[in-house]
Amino acid sequence: MPPQSSGDNGRNPAVFTHYYESPAVDPAADEIWCYCDRPCYSPGETVCFHVSTSATTYSLEIARDELELEVVFTRNGLSGERYATPDDASVIGCGWPAGFEFKIPADWPSGAYRVTCRIDSADGVVEQHSLFLLRSNKAGRRERLLLVSATGTWCAYNNWGGSNHYEGISGPEANLYSPVLSLERPLARGFVVLPPEAPRAALAAPPGFGEPVSYPHMDWAYASGHSKKYASAGWASYERHFLRWALRAGFDIDVVSQYDLQLRPEVIEDYPCLAFVGHDEYWSWEMRDSVDSYVEHGGRVARFAGNFMWQTRFEDDGRRQVCYKYRALDEDPQRDSNRITTSWEAAEVGRPGALTFGLNAIRGVYAGWGGCVAFGSGGFPIYRPGHWAFDGTGLGYGDVLGAQSRVFAYEVDGLDYVVRQGLPYPSGVEQVPADLEILGLGLASNNEVARGVDAQDLFLGFEDCAFRAQLLHGEINAETMDLASRGSGMIVNFTRGRGEVFHAGSVEWVAGLLRRDPQVERVTANVLSRFLQ
Repeated sequence: MPPQSSGDNGRNPAVFTHYYESPAVDPAADEIWCYCDRPCYSPGETVCFHVSTSATTYSLEIARDELELEVVFTRNGLSGERYATPDDASVIGCGWPAGFEFKIPADWPSGAYRVTCRIDSADGVVEQHSLFLLRSNKAGRRERLLLVSATGTWCAYNNWGGSNHYEGISGPEANLYSPVLSLERPLARGFVVLPPEAPRAALAAPPGFGEPVSYPHMDWAYASGHSKKYASAGWASYERHFLRWALRAGFDIDVVSQYDLQLRPEVIEDYPCLAFVGHDEYWSWEMRDSVDSYVEHGGRVARFAGNFMWQTRFEDDGRRQVCYKYRALDEDPQRDSNRITTSWEAAEVGRPGALTFGLNAIRGVYAGWGGCVAFGSGGFPIYRPGHWAFDGTGLGYGDVLGAQSRVFAYEVDGLDYVVRQGLPYPSGVEQVPADLEILGLGLASNNEVARGVDAQDLFLGFEDCAFRAQLLHGEINAETMDLASRGSGMIVNFTRGRGEVFHAGSVEWVAGLLRRDPQVERVTANVLSRFLQ
């Protein structure tokens, strides 16, 4: 089914059209949609599948998604019905009744479970994918790694129904991103399942001299019917690759939702190490409280992720996510409290991200993407090769980690820094953990450079840079925009209380694992092995 579209304004429709999935207007169209009532469950709990379909019957399959896709449940001949969907379903939820309920067996292991709903049509089989995560309620946590999936970021980028935290059909003229998003809607195509040929958001290699700025993942998504945001968020682009690598490397691993950090913080107890990977941009205050307490009391955090940017809030018992972002000071009902949903580095919040993970998103952000640091090395230049994380890598001072696999992209986190005698240190203008060491450091940018195209054809506008200029320097002018245009991405390590944090501040670290980069694999294994002791 073709996506709904709001027009391309005469520019590349793959890049500038706001297109999205929603139920068909044509009542004769063959379709099926499904979402689960929660993102994560425990064994023995009941999953409610909310299904709307044009068919009178459909099948539902559940498969555990790890090294191989293992089908663990199938039911055919389920009764189907098409239900009305609100125009603002992305904000308030679809409101469909539960079409099928399933009690999860007590012996199912923790992991990610792919849900596939299918119907037969005149043109063949129509199917749609959903996903739920399963916690562990078994003993043995002290020997296992816990992967905390970035479900807040999945929600923020999911544009099913028309709106997300970036584009939308919200507002008086139906053309604004929505600060409120419902979890009670399907996941957009590409968030759960992707073919191997799907491009990543980061450039696979530097462009040729004089080539225009391009966005291959958006071109592919538009041509193939996938969400424009598939490469920015979702199980298929990030957590799945890390899970599969960890299992191949011999690590035992459980999975939970990021929302559990707030709603069920006890689920992280007893695990020796938490892992965060990929694009992990949206967090609540309470989620940070859980991780901070965990580390203070001896827990270890391995963060192979980037863009720790926005504070969120929950509404409706965790069924809606709130983030006003750039409009927070004008529109957020809690703009007079530290729960205002804007950047962590904003004075109104007063809780820089570096206090939890050592790095700030506001000091990044873009590299190896579009016209931002397009000709960069693609990896982290290493400054302290004697650190234990680099044992066995063969890396020396000035060598670049992950250049071939392009791990330094497409959004990175950093700090303001100074270089003394060839080594980088925090400059002191930001709050950072006292013993933080900068192990690797690369350059990022918040302005795209035009190459053979008009500036109006660049995807990244001036909004991000202007926001950083105002936040960091108090005003927006030529000088502050220039200052805000320059950023960095870093690898850092520090201790807090009885615990420890290692943070490779890049969204694309998982690309090094997916592409089997031996040095990236060795660093990852070094961190996990140390933290699981």
